Amino acid sequence: MEVLRPQLIRIDGRNYRKNPVQEQTYQHEEDEEDFYQGSMECADEPCDAYEVEQTPQGFRSTVRAPSLLYKHIVGRRGDTRKKIEMETKTSISIPKPGEDGEIGFHHVAQADLELLVSSDLPASASQGAGIIVITGQHRNGVISARTRIDVLLDTFRRKQPFTHFLAFFLNEVEVQEGFLRFQEEVLAKCSMDHGVDSSIFQNPKKLHLTIGMLVLLSEEEIQQTCEMLQKCKEEFINDISGGKPLEVEMAGIEYMNDDPGMVDVLYAKVHMKDGSNRLQELVDRVLERFQASGLIVKEWNSVKLHATVMNTLFRKDPNAEGRYNLYTADGKYIFKERESFDGRNILKLFENFYFGSLKLNSIHISQRFTIDSFGNYASCGQIDFS
Repeated sequence: MEVLRPQLIRIDGRNYRKNPVQEQTYQHEEDEEDFYQGSMECADEPCDAYEVEQTPQGFRSTVRAPSLLYKHIVGRRGDTRKKIEMETKTSISIPKPGEDGEIGFHHVAQADLELLVSSDLPASASQGAGIIVITGQHRNGVISARTRIDVLLDTFRRKQPFTHFLAFFLNEVEVQEGFLRFQEEVLAKCSMDHGVDSSIFQNPKKLHLTIGMLVLLSEEEIQQTCEMLQKCKEEFINDISGGKPLEVEMAGIEYMNDDPGMVDVLYAKVHMKDGSNRLQELVDRVLERFQASGLIVKEWNSVKLHATVMNTLFRKDPNAEGRYNLYTADGKYIFKERESFDGRNILKLFENFYFGSLKLNSIHISQRFTIDSFGNYASCGQIDFS
């Protein structure tokens, strides 16, 4: 990281610079105090944009946060919260487990601290959200504490495994049948190639086109995502789609690394039947809107339109989910040994394979590691074009 070009963290529409400090390795609760010291390097400038209420006792500010992240504000044995309180001369109240509002604004008791810190809630499960209350006799102290809490929340949110994703489902009957035909022909012609076997093919019921990955830690955040999708529909999706399903074709395969003889993933291409760029325009604008809102971390300026058809992660875990599968459902990092396969013959013989045509008429908010009664990814919200 260059001193003259520090990393910026965006919180509530404001940019904070992150000073060049050595990154800390964070696993569970160990080294919490050291991590706090490093993170607070970028929170030394109070932000005047926060809403601070004057009370008879002094000043007060609130921040709504997913309960899954409480433990990072509390810290091991309550050390992080105590340190913020001491340095900013404030008092920080956190809802008790099971509470989601300003119910009495209790300080968390020592027994509750241990529960919050030791709990190992699955990141993919949607927990509640509650209101953290900061009070103090000095306005700047309250603002400083609020800034530090926001930095911690943002930092640890970025460390959470993805829980949901925005996607088009590509599992219409014609495409599923085309995919099964592709699998059959590949195994008939290329099964002697290194690493090629039936275990690395996608489940045809899970064929999808990913727009972006999400970290949604509460039902409220899922609702916000639904509302954001609805705004996208009203503001530009209807104009791009004309209020009708997008007619697309799934045809051709490609890979995304430099050696076709050592491939981990093969993708099918998806494009508009009329040759237009409307699908690409639509997904790019959805991605841009979600990135601007902070719901999706900006990694790319454009979505690569592709659908996974073969993946070596499936070899050991049929429920693996592509390059995003760095964590288990309970948030633990895992290392998966991958046996790459020789994709040269497949790419040569099936370069233009036609999987079928379909109509895209809805964007889904799907939860990872879940399936519905039909074997598709479970959808917790969607918008329809028509």
